[in-house]
Amino acid sequence: MGRGKLRIYLGAAPGVGKTYAMLSEAHRRVERGTDCVVAFVEHYNRPRTEVMLHGLEQVPRKQLDYRGSAFTEMDVDAVLLRAPAVALVDELAHTNVPGSRNAKRWQDVEEMLAAGIDVVSTVNIQHLESLGDVVESITGVRQRETVPDEVVRRADQIELVDMSPQALRRRMAHGNIYKSDKVDAALSNYFRPGNLTALRELALLWVADRVDEYLTEYRSEHRVSKIWGSRERIVVGLTGGPEGRTLIRRAARLAEKGAGGEVMAVYIARSDGLTSASPKELAVQRTLVEDLGGTFHHVVGDDIPVALLDFARGVNATQIVLGSSRRKTWQYVFGPGVGATVARESGPDLDVHIVTHEEVAKGRGLPVARGARLGRSRIIWGWLVGVCGPVALAVLLNTVDLGLANDMLLFLTVTVAAALLGGLFPALASAAFGSLLLNYYYTPPLHRLTIADPKNIVAIAIFVGVAVSVASVVDLAARRTHQAARLRAESEILSFLAGSVLRGETSLEALLERVRETFGMESVALLERAGDVDPWTCAGSVGPQSPKRPEDADVDMPVGDHMALALSGRVLPASDRRVLAAFAAQAAVVLDRQRLQHEADQAKELAEGNRIRTALLAAVSHDLRTPLAAIKAAVSSLRSDDVAWSEEDQAELLEAIEEGADRLDHLVGNLLDMSRLQTGTVTPLIREIDLDEVVPMALGGVPEGSAELDIPETLPMVAVDPGLLERAVANLVENAVKYSPTDEPVLVSASAMANRVEVRVVDRGRGVPDEAKDRIFAPFQRYGDAPRGAGVGLGLAVARGFAEAMGGTLNAEDTPGGGLTMVLTVRAVDGLPDLATATAERRAS
Repeated sequence: MGRGKLRIYLGAAPGVGKTYAMLSEAHRRVERGTDCVVAFVEHYNRPRTEVMLHGLEQVPRKQLDYRGSAFTEMDVDAVLLRAPAVALVDELAHTNVPGSRNAKRWQDVEEMLAAGIDVVSTVNIQHLESLGDVVESITGVRQRETVPDEVVRRADQIELVDMSPQALRRRMAHGNIYKSDKVDAALSNYFRPGNLTALRELALLWVADRVDEYLTEYRSEHRVSKIWGSRERIVVGLTGGPEGRTLIRRAARLAEKGAGGEVMAVYIARSDGLTSASPKELAVQRTLVEDLGGTFHHVVGDDIPVALLDFARGVNATQIVLGSSRRKTWQYVFGPGVGATVARESGPDLDVHIVTHEEVAKGRGLPVARGARLGRSRIIWGWLVGVCGPVALAVLLNTVDLGLANDMLLFLTVTVAAALLGGLFPALASAAFGSLLLNYYYTPPLHRLTIADPKNIVAIAIFVGVAVSVASVVDLAARRTHQAARLRAESEILSFLAGSVLRGETSLEALLERVRETFGMESVALLERAGDVDPWTCAGSVGPQSPKRPEDADVDMPVGDHMALALSGRVLPASDRRVLAAFAAQAAVVLDRQRLQHEADQAKELAEGNRIRTALLAAVSHDLRTPLAAIKAAVSSLRSDDVAWSEEDQAELLEAIEEGADRLDHLVGNLLDMSRLQTGTVTPLIREIDLDEVVPMALGGVPEGSAELDIPETLPMVAVDPGLLERAVANLVENAVKYSPTDEPVLVSASAMANRVEVRVVDRGRGVPDEAKDRIFAPFQRYGDAPRGAGVGLGLAVARGFAEAMGGTLNAEDTPGGGLTMVLTVRAVDGLPDLATATAERRAS
C-alpha cells in the first residue's frame, strides 16, 4: 500500500471557513462513493459547522485524564483500525494532551499517511513554525502551538481559504465565530483590521511561494526554458563597479511596484571578465541587496551576456536591470557591449532596463583582462586580416614603389595585427601568405617564386622568423593573460567561499545551492558510503532528480575515499575542476562540522544529565535522608513501650512527623518537576483564570502570618496553567520566607502593565548581589551559607522553568530598602486572540 495524500486548507485567521470548506469537500467525496470519516473535527458550537457534520461518519474520540480533568483527543488507533480511504483531521498544529500516542497532531497525521490513508486537514498561517516571530511582531502574541513548515510544504495539495478582514469582522460581530461575551475583546485586539490584513498578506505570499516552487519544479522536469511571467523577478547584473548600488536601488523600486516582486543580484566572474571587480565593493553591494530583501548570487561564465541570460531564464525572471556602459567611445570598436547584446538576445519574454549612472563613459577603472578564448568575432577578424590583409597590401604596393625593406615592414605589420586580433594561427597564415607575396611580386625575378639574389633569401627568411616570433609572443601573452584572469576569477570564488565560512553560513544545503548556481548545474548532491562495496547514500542534495551515484552524474568530484560531490546538468571543462574541488572539500568539512555539532549537543545533554544525576544522588544521600531520619526517630519514639509520653509530647512528635513528611513531599515534588523540565515533557494547559483563584492557594505551604497578599480585584484575567502557576508562586514564597526575617512578612502583590500581569514576591532579607541574580535560578544552587537541610536548590529553577513554559518570565530585582523581589510576569487575556475555558477553545480552528 502506498503513502496517503495530504490536502490542507490554509487560512489567515480563525473563522475564515477552513473547517466548513473541509466538511463540504467531505460531503462531495461521500456523494461520489468515497469511504470518508471524521477523525477529529471541532465545531465550537458554530451552527453552520455543526450542521455540516451531519451525515458523516465520526470515529469516537479517546478520553484522557490529566490533572483531574477529562479531555478528548483523536483516537489514532481507532482510525488506523477503521482504515478509511479519507480521514478528516482538524487543527493540524494542535498539541495533544500528555499521555496521547504522539505529542503533536501532525505526528498522528503522519502515521495515517504512512498507513495509506488520505488526510484532509486545516491550519492557520500563524501556526507555521518559521512565521512565529513575524506573527508575534504583528499581533503581540507568541504562538505556542506550531507545525513544522516542511510538514505543510510536503502536502500534495494546499488550498487557501481566503476572506477579507471586513467580512471576517462582520462574521465575528454576528456571533458566527466566538461567543457573544468574547466578541468585543476579540474585535478590539487580535481581530483588528491591521492584524487581519497583515496575516492575510502572509498567507497569500506563503501560498504564492509554494505555487512558485511547483512551477519551478514543473519547468525543470519538462525542461521549459521559455520564461513564464507568473510574478515579477528582477535580475540585476553587477560588475563590481560603483554603479552597482544605483542599479540595486532602482531594481528594488521596480519590484515594489508589483506585488510579490523579487530582486536577484548576480555577479558573473568570467575568464575574460567585464572588469576587475573590487571585492570590497561587491561585499557592500551584497549587504545592500540583502537589506532590501533581495538575494545575491555569484556565477561563473565565460560569456557575460550568455551567462546572464541563462541565469535569468533559469530563475524565471521577467526583467533585467543593467547599467549603461562605462566604456569610452573608442572602446566600442571591440564590440557592442554587454547591455546591447543582452537587449538584443533577451527575446520577447525578458524586459531589459539600461540605467544611467554617474560613471557612464568614464572608462574602466582597471585594465580589461582579455582571455585566450577570444570569441568568434575576434577570431574571424583575425583570419580576415591574416588572409585578406596581405592581398590588399600587395594591391596597394603595386601602385607605389617603396622598396623591399619597407614592403617587408608593412607585411610584418599586417602579421602583428592578425596576431593581436586572432591569435597564433591567423598570424602564421599571414606570415606564410605574406612571404609568398613578397617573393612573387617584389623579389627579383618578379612574378616568379624563385629568388635570384641570396641576400633577398636571407631577408625573407628573417621576415618569416620575425613574424612567427611576434605571433608566438602575442599568443603567449594572451595565454598568460587568460591564466591570470582565470586565477582571478577562481580567487574571487574561493574568497567568497572562505567569506561564507567566516559569516557562519554552515548549512550544507546552502553550500550545495551555491555550487549549483556557480557552475550552472541542474542538481548537486553530496554522496557518501561506508566502504568500497557499500551502496552510496545521499548526505545532502539540491535541485530536482539529484544523482544517486557518482556514475549517474555528469561531473563527480571525489572527496577522500568514500565521499563524492556529484553534479548533473552539463560537463565541466577541466579548468573548472580546481574550484569544484575546493567546493567539494568545503562540503565535506561542513558535513563533518554538522555531525560534530550534533555529537557535541548530545554530549552536552549527556553531561548535563550526568550532572543532574550526580546532584540527585547527593540530594538523596543527604537532603532526603534528613526528613526521613526525623520521621523514623519520631515514629520509633511513639512506638517505644519504655517511655510514657504525655499528650503534649505525642503532639510534638506527631507534628515533627508531619513537618518531615511535608518537607519530604516538597523535596520530591521539586525533583520530579525539575526532571520534567529537563526532559521537555512539561506541556502547559493554558486557560483563563483570575489570579485570586490561584495565588492564595500557593501560600498554604508557609506558616500563617509569614506572608501578606495584595491582589487587586480590578486585575484582568491571565492566560496560564493554574497548576504550574500555583507551583511557581509557592516555590517563590517558600524561598522568600526562608530568607526573610521572622518579623517581616513576605509581600505577594500583583499589578497590570499593558498586556502583561506582574506577580511580585517581596522579602526583606539580606538580598542578592547583581552578579548572582542569574545564578540563583540554576538547578542545585543555594545562595550564601544556606544549610544543607534547606533543600536541594531547585525551587527557583523549577519556578523559572514553569514560568517560561507558560510564555512568561521570572527575574530577580532588589527590594527598595533591602531584600529581594521576585517578578513573575504572565500574559493577560486582553492581549490574546481567543482563550476559552477549555483547552480546545484556546486553539485556532
